[in-house]
Amino acid sequence: MTMTRLLTKRLPPACAALVALALAAPASAQTFGFVTMQPGTLNNSTGAAIAKVMQQKAGMQTRIQPTAGESALLPLINNGEADFGIANVIEAIEAYTGKAVAGKQEKLRVVAAVQPLRVGFFARKDSDMKTMADVKGKRFPLGFSAMRTNDDLAIASLAAAGLTPKDIKPVMVPNVIRSADDFISGAADVFYFALGAGKVNEADASVGGVRLLGLPSAPAALEAARKVAPSIYFTEVKPRPGLAGVTEPTTVLTFDNLLLAGAHVKDDVVAKVLDEMAKNKPDMVATAPWLAEFDVADYYKAGAIPYHAGAVKYFEGKGLKPKQ
Repeated sequence: MTMTRLLTKRLPPACAALVALALAAPASAQTFGFVTMQPGTLNNSTGAAIAKVMQQKAGMQTRIQPTAGESALLPLINNGEADFGIANVIEAIEAYTGKAVAGKQEKLRVVAAVQPLRVGFFARKDSDMKTMADVKGKRFPLGFSAMRTNDDLAIASLAAAGLTPKDIKPVMVPNVIRSADDFISGAADVFYFALGAGKVNEADASVGGVRLLGLPSAPAALEAARKVAPSIYFTEVKPRPGLAGVTEPTTVLTFDNLLLAGAHVKDDVVAKVLDEMAKNKPDMVATAPWLAEFDVADYYKAGAIPYHAGAVKYFEGKGLKPKQ
């Protein structure tokens, strides 16, 4: 058995592929650290898709570094311990502005808004819960100590349904993986996760089917949710293959997922990453199908965190201006 096969044999497919790539890369090449959440999350798969393009198409040796959550990975980018990473816009803004536990992280820079991140709460398909209003009195994940923003998003979801944390039985969890594991083990009645993630498929198979709990589509529901999490918006998802738990058109909480880099990363490196992402979208979609939704023009959005200088040069070279 080769060293590559030995090291990748027990890893999840996305991570195993990247380890194999790293081992095959020239020893003299600079290695770029790419931090993500844990395997099984959309965040990790999105990072794997981009890192694969960086390595195979741009010739940039890239090493995926899974972490407990976005609250853990953002300081690594800011401090220069990692070069790139994936994080949601809400968590990133809190880190940049100093609302996060780790303090103000002013060296974070946006490279691209790579996807709309749709999240929701899932219940067993055979339960009596069909919408978020039905979680009243149920065992419900809260806390998210390694992913602080998710606590706000959970409370925002409750608010959209006219509920507060006083209406549920909190089950304290550090991250979304534990949320799903507690649900699978029977310690919680619902779990919180990004739609389309591998862990949702695992839960679906483990309990005989899951159901996504929809939010009210009324403007008042969005207004209530935005009082807790201002950067969110609502979108409607429809059933499709690979989207476990979605059996009918359903309104869900949505926000942007960002590709971030540290201010220390060179401008030409960031520009090359963006260029290769644009040229090799089918390769990314093969690993992370949800990346089919965005094109280059959608990568550039106005926001509270500045874009990396290399990204600005790239977008301006394409004649693009930031979307409001």
